[in-house]
Amino acid sequence: MGNSLRAAALLAVVVLSVLVSLLITSVQQFGATLSTNGTLSDGEQQELASLRRALIYQLNQRRREMIPLLLDDDDGDDDKGGRSSQLDPDSGLDYNLWNEVTLDFGKAHPDRMGCDSLVDMQAVEVLGSGYTKLVVRANLAGGQPVALKLVNEQGIDMSKCLEDFKDPRACRELVSYKLQKEMILMERLRHPNVIKLKGHCAGVQGGGGVEGGRAAVILEQGNPLQMIQLLQSPWEDRFRVCLDLVRLLHFLSRSPLGSVALLDFQPRQFVTVSGQLKLTDLDDASAEETACQTDADCTLQFPHRNFTLSCSARGVCEGLNEKRNIYNAYRFFFTYLLPHQAPPSLTHLVDHIMNTTGELREDINQTLEAFEHILLLYKSGLYLDNLPPSIIRDYTVMRGMGTTGNVEYRCWPSYSLQGCVLSVHSAREAAYICNSHSQCSSFTLTGQKTWTGRLLASFRSSFGHLVADGMSEVYVKKTKVPENP
Repeated sequence: MGNSLRAAALLAVVVLSVLVSLLITSVQQFGATLSTNGTLSDGEQQELASLRRALIYQLNQRRREMIPLLLDDDDGDDDKGGRSSQLDPDSGLDYNLWNEVTLDFGKAHPDRMGCDSLVDMQAVEVLGSGYTKLVVRANLAGGQPVALKLVNEQGIDMSKCLEDFKDPRACRELVSYKLQKEMILMERLRHPNVIKLKGHCAGVQGGGGVEGGRAAVILEQGNPLQMIQLLQSPWEDRFRVCLDLVRLLHFLSRSPLGSVALLDFQPRQFVTVSGQLKLTDLDDASAEETACQTDADCTLQFPHRNFTLSCSARGVCEGLNEKRNIYNAYRFFFTYLLPHQAPPSLTHLVDHIMNTTGELREDINQTLEAFEHILLLYKSGLYLDNLPPSIIRDYTVMRGMGTTGNVEYRCWPSYSLQGCVLSVHSAREAAYICNSHSQCSSFTLTGQKTWTGRLLASFRSSFGHLVADGMSEVYVKKTKVPENP
């Protein structure tokens, strides 16, 4: 079994070649499977032949959907035409030619994981399941956490296929198309805000493999996006999620595949990895352009709003995929995460983003520019220009000191559930916040920083003693400076 696993792992070196060969051999092998059921009556043979034709048709349809994803947009027309003829499922060429397809994103990656990496892994929990896929949190033998995507054997897609074709092996291969498509998309759409593909295991038929032949996609592990938890988070963290999303949509608008729309745009399609938002479900991503004859053919329909876009001279709806993504970002993310508790000096800029995205008045370039401008102001502290420099003079600073016996008070949103811990650009901003809180008499800067490089400040009503702490600074209102015992 070990040798079989190592052989399967070698196939993982060139991901796309494996995917293509899987699709092709499925037509050759599964058709034969349907016909190896002993002596059958004429009626049963006709039924099996009909099932075989239907199955081959379905697999060919899957292949046709794959072909545009396998072609480079920057290929010359002559080269693209030659490659297209090689990939044509009806071309009659030897299907082994598919193994020779060499695209940039299918080249060997020395750090890619294969079946060997999954030996002695420990499944921790099921993260989610749907019509087609099952997602499992797992720890590899060395302790590295990963997420595995597999075909959901109990899913609706598998059940329907078994009902239609009555061939478990064929159905597993047919349903695994979405996994294969995702692998290609993860290669073509590599970006910091797309989940990282670590490898895959095609399984070993008749051996150990991954559950005796089940294909598995190996991904970096993320935490499912929890909107309720995000709503209770500081504005800075909520802004980060929205900024990451806009950066992703900007990339998708001009990706190697063209403008890509996320057709199933929901928070559940995303995870966070070390606080960074990442798209983890790509099987419903589409780079197809909507054909049109008039502007009336270019209507974007949402539950409470419709938008009509322009039909271009090329006969496609201009910017439809991009606009669809922007409005979905507005209604599923911006509306809930962006405006609430935004810094007062930045509110007008946030309102501008809400208005322009909610009305689709600006494109993704302008939207990203607006977000990056807010980030610049927020990180640099330029939005604090109106704060009087003298505000910090009302405080006595004790450097290299911390406090004990603190009497905390709560504020919202805070980085601590037990007290009031907020992000500040400087001691001057912290003094401004302390002055605005009636309970506040002092605050401490510990040197801890957020993802933007801003400082974390801890505000309190009072404290018992000052203690030595080389990393901290304590600021106390001058009218309330305690004696150091």
